[in-house]
Amino acid sequence: MRGRFALFQTRRVGVALFAVSVLAGCAAPRSGPVGGEPLAVTPSARELAVYPAQGQSARRTDRDRYECHLWAVRQSGFDPSRQRTEAPAPVRRVEPDPPSGTSTTLGAVTGAVVGAAVANPRRTLEGAAIGAVVGGVAGSAADNAREARAQAIEERLNDRRDTRNDVRENNYYRALSACLEGRGYTVR
Repeated sequence: MRGRFALFQTRRVGVALFAVSVLAGCAAPRSGPVGGEPLAVTPSARELAVYPAQGQSARRTDRDRYECHLWAVRQSGFDPSRQRTEAPAPVRRVEPDPPSGTSTTLGAVTGAVVGAAVANPRRTLEGAAIGAVVGGVAGSAADNAREARAQAIEERLNDRRDTRNDVRENNYYRALSACLEGRGYTVR
């Protein structure tokens, strides 16, 4: 009789572990669009108003503006006329390693095995189930923390790229204003 009961218990534990491992494998990765949201390329909202302060003609103003534009592009490395036609820099995507769901699955399976091992021999199935739940919750917390770190890194990388372009654009407009003011124009 004792041998049949042990065989029955072994089968119950095996079925429970199989069920837990199959269900734990259903962890879903982070949802959302791959590659982030598309970036719209918008023309610069900065327009300079240039007034001839020394009675320069319209033709002279156009020529000075063009020459100052070329000089400002050389100084800053930013050309607003080209920035509108170029494709935006790709959005960097950071994926956690190992992928999302891995720790949840491993935690559930490990928890089921440990729960079954430490449980009362007559309550092996219950011990496995409780261990799977506790292990799955702990693994899910680890997955969420890894996801948050990856998201923070991704945001820092993409913000740094945007900041570089903003600095270059500001340098362009400062250089353009300085050049035009040096040629006798009032710039607003």
